[in-house]
Amino acid sequence: MEAFNNNAWCSFLFGVLLLSGSFVVFANAETHYHEFIVQATKVKRLCKTHNTITVNGQYPGPTLEINDGDTLVVKVTNKARYNLTIHWHGIRQMRTAWADGPEFVTQCPIRPGSSYTYRFTVQGQEGTLWWHAHSSWLRATVYGALIIHPAAGSSYPFTKPMRENVLLLGEWWDANPIDVVREATRTGAAPNVSNAYTINGQPGDFYNCSRKDTVIVPIDAGETNLLRVINAALNQELFFTVANHMLTVVGADASYTKPFTTNVLMLGPGQTTDVLILGNQVPARYYIAARAYQSAQGAPFDNTTTTAILEYKSAPCPAKGLISTPVSATLPAFNDTNTANTFTTSFRSPKQVAVPITIDESLFFTVGLGLFNCPKNFHSSRCQGPNGTRFGASMNNVSFVLPSNFSLLQAAHQGIPGVFTTDFPANPPVTFDYTGNVSRALWQPVPATKVYKLKFGSRVQVVLQGTNIFTGENHPIHLHGYDFYVLAIGFGNFNPQTDSAKFNLVDPPLRNTIAVPVSGWAVIRFVADNPGVWIMHCHLDVHITWGLSMAFLVENGVGKLQSLEPPPADYPVC
Repeated sequence: MEAFNNNAWCSFLFGVLLLSGSFVVFANAETHYHEFIVQATKVKRLCKTHNTITVNGQYPGPTLEINDGDTLVVKVTNKARYNLTIHWHGIRQMRTAWADGPEFVTQCPIRPGSSYTYRFTVQGQEGTLWWHAHSSWLRATVYGALIIHPAAGSSYPFTKPMRENVLLLGEWWDANPIDVVREATRTGAAPNVSNAYTINGQPGDFYNCSRKDTVIVPIDAGETNLLRVINAALNQELFFTVANHMLTVVGADASYTKPFTTNVLMLGPGQTTDVLILGNQVPARYYIAARAYQSAQGAPFDNTTTTAILEYKSAPCPAKGLISTPVSATLPAFNDTNTANTFTTSFRSPKQVAVPITIDESLFFTVGLGLFNCPKNFHSSRCQGPNGTRFGASMNNVSFVLPSNFSLLQAAHQGIPGVFTTDFPANPPVTFDYTGNVSRALWQPVPATKVYKLKFGSRVQVVLQGTNIFTGENHPIHLHGYDFYVLAIGFGNFNPQTDSAKFNLVDPPLRNTIAVPVSGWAVIRFVADNPGVWIMHCHLDVHITWGLSMAFLVENGVGKLQSLEPPPADYPVC
């Protein structure tokens, strides 16, 4: 079935969707007002107390709940000592790119002592998303869930669960995360790995000084409950499981999926997964557990396990006040790429979808690590990467450099010259064996601020090809402002003659973050129907720091409904 055959049809369809969305907004929708106070708060974990940057004194921050079609208005006041932005991860931000949040991409940061109000309407999305800081490494502690329920009068496409629980998987440093990344930036070395993983901010039973605060998730015999699992970790893909229980996946990244059952999830940072869990085991206490999926060979990582407890309400009370030990959970080996890939490739849309067939922009992006040779005037203390180099990362050999005087969106909107160029390459500058033994001559990327320009309504295909420059790794790639269809995932070098036959053009999953497998590739498609500047980056924050990003500049279409809204009056200045 052919879809989106020309830009006129795409523009017409987009206008119809906007108009119908507007009708929903007027008929049923609400506007929700919130205030975020970002400031240092004393937080004790792993036996030590730190002045941790939090929202409203909470770690993790508050959960926001809305219905599809509702509007969010969130005033963010920065009382911390760092510049700050908030990103609403996975929200389409139709024509409201000013509210997307990535620092120096869609806005300048909110300075200490200043405020900025994010205003946006959610249209055509249901499920689990989240919000987080998008400045330096502040999102290590500044994050929270964003739940989108069906619009008033609508319901889930599955049996309504008895209970719903949000499980935010995080990462904790026994230090100031900003100091960790600053030291790594100064030395050019890899940053220190975290000291613990967390579930809803708590490390769990296997860490010092943590057992009494382990998160309890209630269930009862015969209940079917919904778990909303979010990987908010800074730098680590994570396996997730519940002891003795199967999980039925029904959604991911605020899109419903064709249900499938598994005993383990794998989420890259940024990804969300909604699962149904049935209370069909002997009433007792069962460990919920998460630990690293580490695909980069030889790289250090946090090899610890975080836990929560699934507790049956009807479980017998332990004798003499003793708390019974939960049933143990079994997780895959940290390097079990087969399990990770089996899970990632199990997703399908619940019904046939209108995948763009005719392609206007066919792009091929290599994604991976690299190393910068140090200038002669650099002291050896500033080049503590391998063999006296500095770590880098790139897409198509361009290591992304953020501007500092204007945001990319502001520069594009106002026509400010010299902030970026529009010559980001559509293909890698050199063709090589991407997943083989890569020549050292190809290890060094070029730092630059380049964007790729797209016409409104363009049908876009992107091949995301992992590389083995320095080392291969699984990269969770997130595209702001869009959901995209994942047509195929594979290993080795993408071959358009043979691998195109593997494309799922019937019911591919709709995602906003896709795990590009170690030594492999993924192919995505989307229609450029949302004007603005949209960053696409690896959601391992250390890789963002090293430059594994690029940005699309999507031009306005025809008329008001296809054009970016004006910037808000309180838009931050640099």
